[in-house]
Amino acid sequence: MAPKKKPRSQLGKTAKFLRDNPKSREKKKATDKKINARPEQRKKRSELSVKRKQMKKKGVNLKDKDLSHTKNGIRLKSSKANRWSKGDTPGDKKARGGKKK
Repeated sequence: MAPKKKPRSQLGKTAKFLRDNPKSREKKKATDKKINARPEQRKKRSELSVKRKQMKKKGVNLKDKDLSHTKNGIRLKSSKANRWSKGDTPGDKKARGGKKK
């Protein structure tokens, strides 16, 4: 069964752009594939997977929750909060720039 498409009015700016520009979408897909194949990214995913399995074994309710790498270690967050948060790690803040001194 194909995933249900959101109406265009509910999409963010980037999603709208990528839906309308197949070449850009392919380029992003290729970039994401390279990033996700990096050893450090694979290690991060593996850590989260192991932690999730441990929590599930302990009986923690993981419905609608994600494990997230934050500056305070690995934390359980709602999926929504995890996917929109940008300020959890120092790298995120540096990538967005900061105040001019």
